[in-house]
Amino acid sequence: MNLGNIASEQLEAIQFLNKHTEGKWTFNKKTGLVDIKGNFDFSDKNLTDFKGVKFGVVTGSFFCDNNKLTSLEGAPQEVRGSFFCDYNKLTSLKGAPQEVKGDFYCDYNKLTSLNGAPQEVRGSFGCRHNQLTSLKGSPQKVGMSFSCSNNKLTSLVGAPQEVGESFGCSVNPISEKTLKLVWETMREKKVEYWGALCMLHSQIESEDWKKMSKGLEDKITPDAIKTYSIISRYR
Repeated sequence: MNLGNIASEQLEAIQFLNKHTEGKWTFNKKTGLVDIKGNFDFSDKNLTDFKGVKFGVVTGSFFCDNNKLTSLEGAPQEVRGSFFCDYNKLTSLKGAPQEVKGDFYCDYNKLTSLNGAPQEVRGSFGCRHNQLTSLKGSPQKVGMSFSCSNNKLTSLVGAPQEVGESFGCSVNPISEKTLKLVWETMREKKVEYWGALCMLHSQIESEDWKKMSKGLEDKITPDAIKTYSIISRYR
């Protein structure tokens, strides 16, 4: 959208930018995107979209939480502060910023996958109260805390490799104790999810084991369990 040639159908977008920019917005002719110098905040406005605006770089934080968004199409490509899209109706993170230097929160949505999330978040990452069954697509590096509580996790496939502070995973079909044990083993022993299960075969409760090992019968064999048990002693 070329904001340099203002037409009647663009007035709503102009008003949207003027009303919610905490700083200054500019139209970048090279990228065709709107850059924000400062924060952009339209929390709790009952909105379903970004009014046709496509954002580029936001030097502060971007708040679009507590709305009725079903898509992140048009969301910033880079946020140098934090990004909040929690309390919406998102089923996908497609369109989410790929570079976030602060926190990223997508709690209280309808996400079944974290595909589209940035692969590195320097602050904290929250995806609580969604419908996730695995962590595939999640950031692989999180500078502070990572929380995936209140989901439907039966697998830690795709879990972050590095978390600077706490890993929260309570209220899932698998016990918090088991999830933390598996994740810590993956991280410390530098093995894939199924390898961690092999290493922990004798320590995981039977009900959790049934759920977590489902579909991995070709990898979690008696020989694999024996091999990984030996490997764990030397790592």
